[in-house]
Amino acid sequence: MLSRFSQVYRLCSAELSANFVRGSCSSTLYHTQSSRPDGTSVLSVRRQLSQLAVDEMSQADLLTKCLIEGNRRSLSQAITLVESRNSGRRRVGQLILNNVMRYLSDQEQKEGRYTLRVGLSGPPGAGKSTFIEAFGSRLTGAVSWNTSSASTSKFKCGCQIPAHVPNEKHRVAVLAVDPSSVSTGGSLLADKTRMPLLSANLDAYVRPSPSGGTLGGVARSTNEAVLLCEAAGYDIVLVETVGVGQSEFAVADMVDIFVLIIPPAGGDELQGIKRGIVEVADIVLVNKADGSLMQAARRIETEYRNAMHYQRQRREDWTPPVMLVSSFEGTGLSEFWLKVLEFKQNQLQNNCFQLERKKQMKVWMWNYIKEGMWANFKNHPLVRKKLPELEELVLSGALQPGPAAEELIELFSKT
Repeated sequence: MLSRFSQVYRLCSAELSANFVRGSCSSTLYHTQSSRPDGTSVLSVRRQLSQLAVDEMSQADLLTKCLIEGNRRSLSQAITLVESRNSGRRRVGQLILNNVMRYLSDQEQKEGRYTLRVGLSGPPGAGKSTFIEAFGSRLTGAVSWNTSSASTSKFKCGCQIPAHVPNEKHRVAVLAVDPSSVSTGGSLLADKTRMPLLSANLDAYVRPSPSGGTLGGVARSTNEAVLLCEAAGYDIVLVETVGVGQSEFAVADMVDIFVLIIPPAGGDELQGIKRGIVEVADIVLVNKADGSLMQAARRIETEYRNAMHYQRQRREDWTPPVMLVSSFEGTGLSEFWLKVLEFKQNQLQNNCFQLERKKQMKVWMWNYIKEGMWANFKNHPLVRKKLPELEELVLSGALQPGPAAEELIELFSKT
């Protein structure tokens, strides 16, 4: 494992060369010209670092300062730190998160305004990335809303919503969780390349993240990245997941509203998507409702509306609507945004908004415990020593998986 000095040195040299701190560090870090076997070069670098008085705490403070000021590069660096599997870098990332949590708490108390976290999921081919490109571009004001079919609606609390969409411009962050490469652990699909307009928007931030093989397609540190984006001034965070059909739906425990996007065709649609996914959805969108697919989209809309009557409602005060949208033509996007605003207002007035976020913090804690225990189990010396032997016995049929697992757990529990 890298020493603390080595970790700090690499982080600081990378930031100084990229001007992360935007002028905060005017000193120059001189590298030694050669690495000597006696270790003189290492001592020389240590002296230079001690003169700059850079350590993990100051590193975290500087990055936090730049992140809050809206420095996109600092935001990317902070997310990289919390995603890192290196213990030293991860530690710096946690220091940044502590600073960010205090900052966000102060902001909520002073201004009373809450950001909005939107989870988006759906089967492959539903057009999730295209939808985010169209929806996010309108939220930032880069593209005008299509309001031709918008109609006057009313909040459940009785507050009137205007027929037109509010002209307020937002800063949008997109966390697109990609499948992970088995060999490298990196992203495979590179969702950012499918959002060229939004990626080039100065009021938007698109960050593809590898899922790390986690169930549900949500990266280990996605919820931490959400907090960092909010601290950087992005008031709407969209979390796009790999797809549906996994055994857990972690995205629902880190967002304020969960949206299911489905295509207008694809065989037995109601069976193609697991019932659990539909149950946690707050809004169901039938995408690609245009051209030759319009008739199929309307049929799917009707089927889902009927199916919703037999679904267990996730929230007592909210019935999930089924809506038609076209990411290509832009139709239905304004109605969808008004429905999202209605949902948020409804949750705030019922004091459910803040309560749900507090519950999510508890869920995150237990997720970290599970992941930490799993990592400790895999790296336990007795387990690593015994594992190859037991795997061979299981493969040969000499030992059943259950007893093999129990033996490994017993070894892990001894120390």
